[in-house]
Amino acid sequence: MQIDRIDASILRALAADARSPVSQVAAQAGLSQSACSRRLQALEAAGLIDGYSARLAHRRLGFHVTALVDITLGTQVEEDLERFERAVAAIDGVVECVLVSGAQDYRLKIICRDLDDYERMHREHLGRLPGVNTISSSFVLRQVATRGEADALLGGLAPARKGE
Repeated sequence: MQIDRIDASILRALAADARSPVSQVAAQAGLSQSACSRRLQALEAAGLIDGYSARLAHRRLGFHVTALVDITLGTQVEEDLERFERAVAAIDGVVECVLVSGAQDYRLKIICRDLDDYERMHREHLGRLPGVNTISSSFVLRQVATRGEADALLGGLAPARKGE
């Protein structure tokens, strides 16, 4: 599906606040509510919207440490990768696991309450993952403001103007 500037405006509005009522999204995109609903349904049907979620305030929930963990495995055999990925998926606190190119095989993003919580997770889970050769952990000191996904993906499409 090819998206235009109006679709991009709808996607940006939802990425900024997925709880926005259709009337508000329609106003931002310069559409009637019914036209916006039709476009939104088409975007969903085309699979361009994976879902809707809330961004949680980690620190307010008591999670003060974010670790970026690079892991190398002993082999690149598909069965070993699948076994590793299944084991990682079962660990609470792992919010992202990606297979990467380069010296490491995987990068995990883990959110923990504190360093003691990370140490426990390392001892009880990370150190027991199947096929692991090395684990290298880095801790986020400060999160620098970055572009949201909608801006990064749709940056080349100017927002729709009223009447388009």
